[in-house]
Amino acid sequence: MSTILLCVTAGRGPAECRDAVARIVEIMREEAADHDLAFGAEMEAGRPSVFVSIDGEAAASFARSWEGSVQWIARSSLRPGHRRKNWFVSVSRLPEPPKQPELHEADLVFETLRAGGPGGQHQNRTESAVRATHRPTGASVIARDERSQHCNKALAIARFKSLIAAVHERERDVAQFQQWLVRITVERGNPVRTYEGGRLVRSR
Repeated sequence: MSTILLCVTAGRGPAECRDAVARIVEIMREEAADHDLAFGAEMEAGRPSVFVSIDGEAAASFARSWEGSVQWIARSSLRPGHRRKNWFVSVSRLPEPPKQPELHEADLVFETLRAGGPGGQHQNRTESAVRATHRPTGASVIARDERSQHCNKALAIARFKSLIAAVHERERDVAQFQQWLVRITVERGNPVRTYEGGRLVRSR
């Protein structure tokens, strides 16, 4: 059973929307308890976004029931006399962070070839260079820096590990950018739930 992560955000909305975020998270906490779900959230007054974790058998259906924009109808308690009373926040499910794949040596096919390049006749006559091909992806690297075939094989493995780490870092950066987009995006309309005076009055 994996943890489901939700982002409850006011986006770039005013302080009233941030207040609505805190109130909605508390409603989510109570509803999660009614469904015997483990609930986690780090609350801090005035935060525009809160990350919520949900665990339990009904976690997926609970998350679906909240995903979308949520309308909070209330007079502003921060600006007396302010005419606006409709505030919107967004609830979005976050993808699991990418995990760095492991490199299994059994997935590599090694070939030897003549090193070539600098190093004199000895390097040209011996098959000390190593080409390593990753069978699942077809990617390959060649190591010819060392005179020893054994050392070049170790070097090829190290280069594959560096390549995997670089790809993982790029995927992590993309995931972080997507999270940032989630935290600033709020649809003002078409709510999945509407609360008025803290009471649910309409749901999808």
